Amino acid sequence: MKTAASPASLIDVRNLGKTFPAGSRLGFGKQTGGVRAVDGATFTIAPGETLALVGESGCGKSTLGRLLLRLIEPTEGEVLLEGNNLVDLPAARMRAMRAQVQMIFQDPYGSLSPRRSIAQIVAEPLEVFGLVRSARERRERVAELLTQVGLSPTFMDRYPRQFSGGQRQRIGIARAISVNPKFIVADEPVSALDVSVQAQIVNLLQDLKQQRNFSYLFIAHDLSVVRHIADRVAVMYLGRIVEIGPKKAVYGSPSHPYTQALLSAVLEPDPDAAKTRIILKGDVPNPAKVPSGCSFHTRCPIAQPVCKIERPPLAETTQGHFAACHFAAPNPIPVPPAGSGTLTPATASV
Repeated sequence: MKTAASPASLIDVRNLGKTFPAGSRLGFGKQTGGVRAVDGATFTIAPGETLALVGESGCGKSTLGRLLLRLIEPTEGEVLLEGNNLVDLPAARMRAMRAQVQMIFQDPYGSLSPRRSIAQIVAEPLEVFGLVRSARERRERVAELLTQVGLSPTFMDRYPRQFSGGQRQRIGIARAISVNPKFIVADEPVSALDVSVQAQIVNLLQDLKQQRNFSYLFIAHDLSVVRHIADRVAVMYLGRIVEIGPKKAVYGSPSHPYTQALLSAVLEPDPDAAKTRIILKGDVPNPAKVPSGCSFHTRCPIAQPVCKIERPPLAETTQGHFAACHFAAPNPIPVPPAGSGTLTPATASV
């Protein structure tokens, strides 16, 4: 059976899931409920590839990113880095493995210690993993890293409060690349920045990828940003990946109704370009009470009775392009007659 996997993968994620405890406790501390934040995520990331993960706020994107690095412990599933299952590694081995997997955080203000100088912040991973042997070597390495991210080495003795948001994010990037990792999770790295600065940071990440052959999981909700950096795109809804494939396929021929709605909200540079807007009815369901069957059926404009009962698998629609929809699978259930489902011309937002 084919999956959304590639044989030449750096990261191989298999049925990864996370349930956070919720609800009341009954006798002996037994939990009566839980929030299924990530449900059965399965995908791969090849060496030097950027996989963008998109979806509405609260759909589980950041949780999934943290699960890959074991910043949050998964409830089930596997995360393989070059065949090594990170989920099963004991603490000492996982600590050593962290030199190969790093993270760029969303908030450039909260992710840097205000009490430490830039030199101390950037040099910390170098010292933790024993990559520098003297104070002189440490400063030389920090100067080199700051130059690579577009900052002056003369900044190294300053503190985070003395920098703008874009400059702080560059410092966070310098810290992440300091140990020359193979894989980086970039958790909405430009969402807190001005639009003019966003392009600079995206270009910097692309340049670093070309220079060092990094692999990225680029988490975002802005589909216009994703279009410029991604090789493949994965779309997430209520903790599940509902579509994944090459960027051109997902943007050009989206298979899942949710992806179609998201893309219909992306502004086009040509004001005269004709575009049908799709508005989704209702609100995102409570993640503690995910609907049965296809979790999107409560908002889907073409939902049918089968969607309430059967959960569609992530199946290949075209080569390398997968969608979890009964009407997008290789042998889909016949699409109902016109009029049984509607697409409403309107506006939508991610």
